[in-house]
Amino acid sequence: MRWRFDPAAAGWALGLFVLLVLLATIGAGLGWIRSFAGDVLAVVWVHCLLASIVWLRPPARPLIALSVGLAVEAAQYISQQTGWQAASPVMRIVLGSTPDWLDVVAYLIGFGLACVVEHRSVVNPAR
Repeated sequence: MRWRFDPAAAGWALGLFVLLVLLATIGAGLGWIRSFAGDVLAVVWVHCLLASIVWLRPPARPLIALSVGLAVEAAQYISQQTGWQAASPVMRIVLGSTPDWLDVVAYLIGFGLACVVEHRSVVNPAR
C-alpha cells in the first residue's frame, strides 16, 4: 500500500458523489432504478475514492469497495432482525434500511465495473 493523490480518480469520485446525491434526491421517484443504479454506482464510487488516495495491488481496491457494500447490506439485515434503526433520516437514506438480494447483485455489478476501471488504469496508467 502506498499513499498518493490521484486527481483523475478524485475527479471521478466527486462526479459520482454528485450523481449519487442527485439519484437520492431528485431521482427519489425512480423506484428500483434509483436504488439499483445507486448501489452499482456506490461500489464504483468507493473504488474511485480509494484510488484517489491510495495505491494497492489489483484487485484490492475493487474487493474493498465490494466489501464495503456487502458490510452495509449485512448491517441492514442485522438492524432489521434486531429492530435497530439509525436515528438520522439522512443516514437511513445513505445506508438504506431494507436488506435485499438485488442489492448484492448491484454490488457485484459495481465490483465488475470497478475491476474494469482498475484494469484500464493498470494497463494505461496515463489515463
